[in-house]
Amino acid sequence: MGLGWVSASFRIGPDEYGMPLAAPGQVWSYLVAWTATGLAAAAALRAVAAKVPLYGLEVVVVLLTFLGTRLSLGYRPEPPVLGAMAATALTAAAIWCVLALRRSFRGYRGR
Repeated sequence: MGLGWVSASFRIGPDEYGMPLAAPGQVWSYLVAWTATGLAAAAALRAVAAKVPLYGLEVVVVLLTFLGTRLSLGYRPEPPVLGAMAATALTAAAIWCVLALRRSFRGYRGR
């Protein structure tokens, strides 16, 4: 979350390229939303990692939280869109968990 916030403060290269800088105004609601989303995704992934080997869970959480924070600060979406973005990030984390559990379950059956 902090990495996304810092990256929204400056840009390397011309203004025509990449995502816009952080829009002026309050950022706290977006930072709180993405902190909660990142923590929820991390909790789900850690719960699965306690049961089965799960590779790259830190990368998944950091990437989803970074991208969500960066996009939110650059475009300042309305609450329904922000909720959809958070739901998409949590769905991606859940899919990562399901794939790990499925792979582990197949391994126990001997295939």
